[in-house]
Amino acid sequence: MAGLNSGMRIPTTADLMSMWNASGLKEKLIFTFAMLVAFRIGAHLPLYGINSELFTKILDGNLLGFLDLFSGGALGRVSIFALGIGPYITSSIIMQLMAVIIPSLEKLQKEEGEAGRRKLSQYTRVFTAILAAFQAIIFMVYLAHAQSAILPGVNHAMFYVSSIMTLTAGSMLVMWMSELITEKGIGNGGSLIIFAGILTGIPLYAGRTHDLISNQPSLAWNLALLLAIFFATMIFIVIMQEAIRKVIIVNPKRQVGNKVYGGVNTFIPFKLNPGGVMPIIFAVAILLFPSTVLSLVGHANLPEGFLSNTITFLNGIFSPSGLTYYVIYFLMIVVLTFFYASIMPNMQPKEIADNLKKYGSSIPGVKPGRPTAEALDKILTKTTFIGALGLGLIALVPSFATHLTGITTIQGIGATSLIIMVGVALDLINQVRTHLLARNYESFLKE
Repeated sequence: MAGLNSGMRIPTTADLMSMWNASGLKEKLIFTFAMLVAFRIGAHLPLYGINSELFTKILDGNLLGFLDLFSGGALGRVSIFALGIGPYITSSIIMQLMAVIIPSLEKLQKEEGEAGRRKLSQYTRVFTAILAAFQAIIFMVYLAHAQSAILPGVNHAMFYVSSIMTLTAGSMLVMWMSELITEKGIGNGGSLIIFAGILTGIPLYAGRTHDLISNQPSLAWNLALLLAIFFATMIFIVIMQEAIRKVIIVNPKRQVGNKVYGGVNTFIPFKLNPGGVMPIIFAVAILLFPSTVLSLVGHANLPEGFLSNTITFLNGIFSPSGLTYYVIYFLMIVVLTFFYASIMPNMQPKEIADNLKKYGSSIPGVKPGRPTAEALDKILTKTTFIGALGLGLIALVPSFATHLTGITTIQGIGATSLIIMVGVALDLINQVRTHLLARNYESFLKE
């Protein structure tokens, strides 16, 4: 059903030089790298008055330790970028959902062109600031019950106020960096920032795994099995990202003077996984938001009672180590894949059918107009369902493999992180290839 693009050949030194010398590409790559370096510098600048070493110990075995992976260690250091890109991603998801529900926002998105999209972006930024301030307050509530993490002699009232302002401003700065990368660099800024954060955590997890195997040599074969599963998962991720469903299109012949044009069959490529890595990032962002709030409130030493029991129960549901979490995670990936496909401009059956009818093109055996739209809708529904199901299953395999093998020291870079890393890397490569094709560098891309 789905065709698969063949793999790229390994580029030679001449190919890499051609890529580096491509007009505008070098500047985009340098700009993207500079923004990521600036993010990493900010991730190492701690808040004033915090005992980061003690706070890092508090994170061990905690949900916040899982969140720390996606912030590249910024949360563990309680840096000015501790909230990371999370508030911006959550805000973007909510605004996209609202644009589907609220007619006025949908009009801004679809009918008012660039001006409407700029206004929606402004709404997203404002909502990001609100979410960042809310999460900063919750984080400070958590620190209030772990006062040993605050250095002696620091005025607590001033510390909380200044920290909330700094964390909110830091989150807005990360948002600004991600938008600059998307606009002036290569790739999606938010995805690349998460990608960079995950990469910086790999040495830590590798060190922990080395210590585990050194103390328990019998687990060496388990580690080999786990790495083999990870490698197989990466292969399936590439297949999911590159696979397409080709819909044959018959184009009419047109005579201009004595020459006949057209009449050649083409195809519309529908990706098996239209959303790429975004459904995974969206699902994680949505799930981690209530998980974070519940975890922080759960450490507030609430008195025994209905509220305390309710928070404990919800913590169990949204804990990344629980079975319920993975069921919800899988379902959210499926739903968000369908949602992302429904808002993509190149996956609207009615618009595609109208364009085909306008140019006299058609699908073999299908009448133009409404029948074509219905046929395309069925094809897209089946294709997206297969892609969503495959993406959801792939996301679960490495997590269950870590529990099966008993090698839990690299659980943080399994499943979600693995898919994000491979997905973002593939997206980056595809954008570079597109940039090169636009500048007639076909020789670099021959396969």
